Amino acid sequence: MQVEKIDTFSGHRDCVYTLEGAAESNLFFSGGGDGQVVRWDLSKPDAGELYVQIPASIYAICLDKVRNQLWVGQNFEGIHLIDVESKLEIKSLKITSASIFDIKIHENNAFIGLSDGTIVVMDVENFVVKKHIKASDKSVRSIAINAISNEFAAAYSDFSVKVFDLQDFSLKLVVNQHTNSVFSACYSPDYQYLITAGRDAHLKILDVNNQYELHDDIAAHIFAINDIKFSPNGKYFATCSMDKSIKVWDAKKFKLLKVIDQARHSGHGTSINKLWWSEYENFIVSASDDKRISVWRIEDYN
Repeated sequence: MQVEKIDTFSGHRDCVYTLEGAAESNLFFSGGGDGQVVRWDLSKPDAGELYVQIPASIYAICLDKVRNQLWVGQNFEGIHLIDVESKLEIKSLKITSASIFDIKIHENNAFIGLSDGTIVVMDVENFVVKKHIKASDKSVRSIAINAISNEFAAAYSDFSVKVFDLQDFSLKLVVNQHTNSVFSACYSPDYQYLITAGRDAHLKILDVNNQYELHDDIAAHIFAINDIKFSPNGKYFATCSMDKSIKVWDAKKFKLLKVIDQARHSGHGTSINKLWWSEYENFIVSASDDKRISVWRIEDYN
């Protein structure tokens, strides 16, 4: 496996916290501490287009692919709904005075993870709140949907991962494998495993079909792991960390294949907060506290 740095996108005036793919594989959105949502084109280096400017940090954005609408979480305020084609705000709703850490959409439900430990479930079509799920007083940092088993998993700062029913939102299971805050949860493309990670810098590989029993425990990074993303072909996954590195892993054997960092690849100089893996040219996109977005091509010679 070879890694080539393609470009660095600059334009954000503060830390970049979140990335989200657009309907087209060469386009993606970023959001950060400057309150900007910017759309980027991987085929046109560093040609960012400002989509939204709001007066608070953005930790979470999510594309509703069915309606081609962008859900933007404004910390301490709520959700802004943006039409992607017109770039116009359609609706907004103040749902919280807390930080919004994650937004995931499944069918007609939007699941929104908050810093006060609440998951807000919204009706997508009618843009109204239908449920508050309060299973902890600590932050909900990440949400992952498993439509096959009809459940979703949430990563909490109380060191746990909690699994809920996707239909009635009841709590099904609490998984306690981490020794510190859990920042990311991601199902494998075949939904056989849930991979979780966080401040303890370990990857926990959980067997979904065996009551989320621990399948593997990997000391993966030096400092906190902020995000996990699978490759479009499902063969690999990547992790990023406060230790300024990106690591690429074999998704079947859970073995480390490549380290992308500043020394070897002119990588980021500060914490890497979020990843997005595009089908376009097999690019990995990374967002960092250094206010920059870097683009990497992964060449697979297997």
